[in-house]
Formats: sequence, C-alpha cells, structure tokens
Amino acid sequence: MACLLAALFGIHVVGSGQIGVVMRTILGVAIGASITPELIQRLPLMTVSLAMVPLYVLVVAVIGFQFFRRVYGLDKATAFFAAMPGGLQEMTAFGEESGAKVRTLTLIHATRLLVIVLVVPLIMVAGFGADLDNPIGAPAATIPIHEMLIMVAAALIGWQLFKRIGMFGAAIIGPMVLSAALSLGDVIHSRPPAEAILAAQFFIGMGLGAGYVGVTLSEIRKDVVAGLAYVIIVAAVAALFAEIVILAGLAPALDGFLAFAPAGQAEMAILAIVVGADLGFVVLHHVTRVFFILTCSPLAARLLGFNAGKDGT
Repeated sequence: MACLLAALFGIHVVGSGQIGVVMRTILGVAIGASITPELIQRLPLMTVSLAMVPLYVLVVAVIGFQFFRRVYGLDKATAFFAAMPGGLQEMTAFGEESGAKVRTLTLIHATRLLVIVLVVPLIMVAGFGADLDNPIGAPAATIPIHEMLIMVAAALIGWQLFKRIGMFGAAIIGPMVLSAALSLGDVIHSRPPAEAILAAQFFIGMGLGAGYVGVTLSEIRKDVVAGLAYVIIVAAVAALFAEIVILAGLAPALDGFLAFAPAGQAEMAILAIVVGADLGFVVLHHVTRVFFILTCSPLAARLLGFNAGKDGT
C-alpha cells in the first residue's frame, strides 16, 4: 500500500527487481515442500475439482473478452490477453508478441492482482471466520542447517534450470518441482523458515504497489477502472466455481475459495500460508490454471489471427 500510494502521488518508486525474483524462489520451495506423499495419495480426490479449472478459465476468458471489446472498445489482441486470468508478466509478454497494448495489459492485470490481494484476506476473516495469525513457518533457529542448505540449493538450481529451458514463472515453478521431489524423497521435512517467508511477502507486496509508477489520470480513468470492473466479473465466476466445489464436498470452504481466487501463484501461496489452508491443494489448482493458460492462450491467439507485431484490431 505504501508503494502504491507513493506511485499514485508521482513518486518514482523502484520495484524489487531481481530481489523480488529471488523472493519468489522461497515461495516455490515452500510450495514444493508442502507436496508430501500424503498429498499425492489424495490426488484422485482432487480430479474433479482440478478438471473444473480449464472450464473456469474458458468461462472467464469468454466473458472478459466480450466485456473488454464491447464495453471498453479494446482491440482484439489486447482484449483477449486482458481477459486471461493468468500472471501479469506472462500475459503482457504474450500480448506484446501479438501486437496488444502492453501498458493497458499491465495496468489491468496489476489492478486485478492488487485488488484480490487486498480483498481476499477481508473475505477470509469476515466470511469464513479465518484467523490470519497462523504460524507461517518455523523459526530459522529450529530448522536443521543441512535442510536449509538443501532448500537454498533447490531454490537456486530449480530457478536457473527452468529459466534456461524458457519456462514462464521459472522462479516459482523450478524450485517448486525440485523441492517437491526432495519432499517426496524424504530429504526435506519442513518449508523455509518464517523469516524467509516474511521477506517474500514484503518484497512481493512492494512489487505490486510499484507496478503503478508513472500511471496517468487518463490511464486511471480507463485502464485501471476497466481492471476494477473486470475483477468483479472474474471474482463472480470464481465464486461460482468455488461454491460448486465446496457444496459438492470436494474441498473445505477455505481451500475451495482460495483454489479458485483469480490471483497469481505467489500471492495465493502467501495467503494460503498465512491462513493455514491446505497449501498443496490450493497451489495445485493454481498451477493447473497457469499451465492451461500458458499452453493454450498462445495457440488460441494464433487461431484467432493475432499476429506478432501487428495491430490486433
């Protein structure tokens, strides 16, 4: 919030840069460490709710595309990638290749992430009676040194390995995959210490606020307001799918709610940790969502005729 207010008042706030990327590797390890043999045994029970994720993405994308085209008059490429409930960096990168307006995409997705991160904790407390004071991890002094060294190695190696193969979100996905393998192999038995997760919260929050640096009144009136309206749409669809999962007995209320909340992996991982939700369940649904979007949205854009470097009108 401090960085957001500073940015809106015209102060040039510098984002967290590479430090923020490093902080995401901590969350990747935390997520991977939560993927235990017990979670794997429960995977068949998650089949139905995981299968609902692609349908959720399609419904959001179709409604969002029509909204941005007909209500805000955005060109097809910009409307398409603005409607995708994926990560900010991935959607702006794909949009740029397809000739979309990158600044518009950035502000719309940044607004969606910011609003969700601010509102979801309030909903968890008021609507679910959740307690935000859950321990987010053990103190560093209580975790064996050799396990912390292994987690550091998993974070750095996984990040760089997946970065080299060109994987989007490599800072989270790489450490997550490597630490999950270590967890399933009975090598590590705890997630990163509380101090590290607090640091990750700090820098990721700072980065969200700094995303509004240089925003103009014209952009606030059009792009930011469009982002706010889109949040209402995507949140309504997410709430519908979460309610179906909860009423069908596929997940506890809080887990189902967080699994379909339309924000990024990093933000949802932090909230799941803070509230004491089933981190593995929540993140598996978000990984499924992101994987589906990353693999299918470029193909869909190509089929719809959004050519790289051209105006997508």
